[in-house]
Amino acid sequence: MALDPRTPVIVGVAQHTQRPENPADALEAVALMELVITNAINGSRGTSLSSKFDYIGVIQGAWRYSDPARLLAEKLGSPQARTGLSSNGGNSPQSYINALCSRIGAGQMDAAVVVGAETIWSRRRQRRSGLNISVTNQAPTEPDERFGSDVAMINDFEQSRGIEAPVHFYPLFESALRAARGETLDEHRDRVANLWERFNQVAVKNQYSWVRSPMSAGEIRNPSPTNRMVGFPYTKAMNSNWDLDQAAAVVVCSVQAAQAAGIDRDQWIFPWAGTEAHDTPAVSNRRDLHSSPAIGIAGKRLFELTGLGPDDLDHVDLYSCFPSAVQVAAAELGLGEDRQLTQTGGLTFAGGPLNNYVTHSIAAMTETLRADGSATGLVTANGGFLTKHALGIYSTEPPPVMFQSQSVQQEVDQIPSTELDHTYSGTTTIEAYTVMHNSDGPEKGLCALRTPNGARTWGAVTSDSDIADMLKAEAIGTTAELAPSGDLTLA
Repeated sequence: MALDPRTPVIVGVAQHTQRPENPADALEAVALMELVITNAINGSRGTSLSSKFDYIGVIQGAWRYSDPARLLAEKLGSPQARTGLSSNGGNSPQSYINALCSRIGAGQMDAAVVVGAETIWSRRRQRRSGLNISVTNQAPTEPDERFGSDVAMINDFEQSRGIEAPVHFYPLFESALRAARGETLDEHRDRVANLWERFNQVAVKNQYSWVRSPMSAGEIRNPSPTNRMVGFPYTKAMNSNWDLDQAAAVVVCSVQAAQAAGIDRDQWIFPWAGTEAHDTPAVSNRRDLHSSPAIGIAGKRLFELTGLGPDDLDHVDLYSCFPSAVQVAAAELGLGEDRQLTQTGGLTFAGGPLNNYVTHSIAAMTETLRADGSATGLVTANGGFLTKHALGIYSTEPPPVMFQSQSVQQEVDQIPSTELDHTYSGTTTIEAYTVMHNSDGPEKGLCALRTPNGARTWGAVTSDSDIADMLKAEAIGTTAELAPSGDLTLA
């Protein structure tokens, strides 16, 4: 059966990691983007694509270019390309691929690229060395498209109670998972360390990983001089790592464009379908802290669109900023934790280049599928605090129907949410918690709390003796007294 010429295919991918001995030799971010796009095109053996891009989409990064895609269009010889710049969020690369594949299928474009790069590591070292490295200056300009939308994912009350960053929220989710599974502190820490050891093993074999040093489960689990506790039960080796220089690109085009460029069929990887949704923007309003209705409903729809189920997937790459993100996604999608859940190695070890990690995931999945020869793979993406989600299924074989992308937000919005009580003080029940550590040891306990009427509020434990108790025995389900200031005292 002949392929529809509008069928979207991934034809080129590339990744790059730089860590020069002399930080003055590091390429700036836009130069890294140009490098990986060029490598992706050359790897596809379809060099004519360089001048034929209809769209260049850049993943927002920690740099100051106003429209980096325009700089790239000029460097690549594609001045006709429309330019795009994503919103913030680790979901952005998969969301972009979903959108561009839909546009290709609808005949709105023929060839596009998604690219991103970070140079946080080299810029830090340049500053420390007193180097004044020039970067490309771009006059303020607007890209043709602002892709996606920024969502306020924390509120003033959460911030006032000291809960505002990924290092706060994800270990809180982890404790809720522990309680939901009925595990002891030690059982839980052992299981999560074993999970992360398997991610490390993949990263060690990944030539683009930032950290390729083997770590055993024990070395990941237990604090050491080089692996301090950050937010209990997470050591440094369980946290996303963004101090790095990395870039990745994914080139997608129509079958017709791939054939016109002379790209061999064995280079093609077919996106089958994509889905998207978000959980409540504020964690305070989540139904619970150990699940994600958005991932579950988006996953169900994705399987319906493709006619596949979790057992039909040969390869999986789950977004892996922290272990709790992996566990929640695996449970929602019906994937056992005993199977291989990453092709990259995770944001701790492979590297967490802010919003661009999933561009690396899709590139890694593409290479995995090509090497397999006949297989399907799932990639998931997550932005915020288990907030914004995008999923995609890829295969070496054409999809049974034209690529489809759907939002399931309307269905997700039917899930009951939880009221946040800004004013409550008095007796509460601990729903989830973490103990934040600094370089000297335990600093404070951060707690999600339930009021007697079921609303959620937040509090902080500062008593040394209470903090010590929280590190020794499960505190979830116990009562505590919340002061109007937010200070919490264990019963």
